[in-house]
Amino acid sequence: MSTFFFIGLPYASIFIMIIGIAFRYKFSLYNFSSLSSQFLEANTLHKGIRLFHWGIIFLFFGHLIGFLFPSSVLAWNRVEVRLLIIEISAFGFALSALFGLIVLIIRRLKYDRIKVVTSKMDVWVYIILLVQITSGLWVAYFNRWGSSWFASSLTPYLYSLFTFSPNIAAIEVLPLSAQIHIVSGFLLFATIPFTRFVHFLLYPILYYFRNTQRVIWNWDPKKINLSRVINKGVKPKNN
Repeated sequence: MSTFFFIGLPYASIFIMIIGIAFRYKFSLYNFSSLSSQFLEANTLHKGIRLFHWGIIFLFFGHLIGFLFPSSVLAWNRVEVRLLIIEISAFGFALSALFGLIVLIIRRLKYDRIKVVTSKMDVWVYIILLVQITSGLWVAYFNRWGSSWFASSLTPYLYSLFTFSPNIAAIEVLPLSAQIHIVSGFLLFATIPFTRFVHFLLYPILYYFRNTQRVIWNWDPKKINLSRVINKGVKPKNN
């Protein structure tokens, strides 16, 4: 089972993610979207999505730093105060992501118009995110100093996967919470091409560098605001 979960599953997940993204980009590029339901209900969405995004973005870059610079993370953690700072901060952002996710789940269950547009893959997205975040909190609270064991145990394991010489000795002795966190993470990768997760791959960077747009009114907006004869949906005649 260890071979399946920590060797077979990672390679299968990465393969599915790469092939799935390439296929979707080739044949369904215009579906690279978060499929926002903001126009159906915005107030609760804004509350939940902010908490979730702030938490998940910090956690993503925290994991990325631990993977790219493990020795620097371990050196930072040698000082107790700095270790506490990084652990408490990560725990706080994880709570933010969890609370935001719960708000979004409640929103899906509360509003009928949101239920109508909720697919089975949306349900799977919420389940896998819930498992991923709660298992991470489980590690942080009951199996302390996750930033250190990530850098010392998980990073070498991930490097071994990338060099096609997988070594799972350190992973097999990790607590169950950490193993669940790892497995759910790889399932998350495999899910990306088939869900709204795919939208983060096309972040509109060029949007910040495009030329400004000019909006030219073909009628007087002041007259529209003062008019008492203009009905909704009827184009004014003072153009």
